[in-house]
Amino acid sequence: PDNGKFLYFDHLTFFVGNAKQAASYYVTRLGFQPVAYKGLETGSREYAYHVVRQNRIVFVFVSAYESSENELGYHIIKHGDGVKDIAFAVENLDGIVLRAKEKGAKIVRDIWEESDFNGIVRFATIQTYGDTTHTAPAKLDFIDHVVGNQPDGQMESVAKWYESILQFHRFWSVDDKQVHTEYSALRSIVMSNWEENVKGFGAGNFKALFEAIEIEQAKRGNL
Repeated sequence: PDNGKFLYFDHLTFFVGNAKQAASYYVTRLGFQPVAYKGLETGSREYAYHVVRQNRIVFVFVSAYESSENELGYHIIKHGDGVKDIAFAVENLDGIVLRAKEKGAKIVRDIWEESDFNGIVRFATIQTYGDTTHTAPAKLDFIDHVVGNQPDGQMESVAKWYESILQFHRFWSVDDKQVHTEYSALRSIVMSNWEENVKGFGAGNFKALFEAIEIEQAKRGNL
């Protein structure tokens, strides 16, 4: 890229109804370890933060103390508990933010610094699709990829946003027609194998289930 380089996913921030409970689930069920906390005891009177890590995967769970809080509460009402911010570790933060501004990106929060006895970290946050943001400042090992679900007909514009604003390179793409074609081919293969190989108890139930799924998909008008 002309300005800056994206190195890896640094962390994902989840907006949740109960940050302590969410973090506890990942620790007890999925092998994460608690690594940081920010809340009333540390001087944060609006939000509670619980951070967990496993190898290079870092999750930050955030919940609000006050029911009147708007941003986090609205996000949870609209989406349920889920990822709000996807943070990248980058080189040349200034160059990345400058290009984003020149290309018309919405800057949620311009470059700022946070520090403690371990050092200084610089951040910036920009708005991407929907209510999601990107912050640039990581047995499971690392975050391989993040899927951003889009409304019908809007996937191409979001992909172009990443190519233009953040200088990402598109290395693979598939459109709705190709997906439909692949699905039709898959259906033919499955039904052929079913006719040849599926016999005995449960065969009728399997076919009925497959047909029921197709009927529901047809009602929704999508895959």
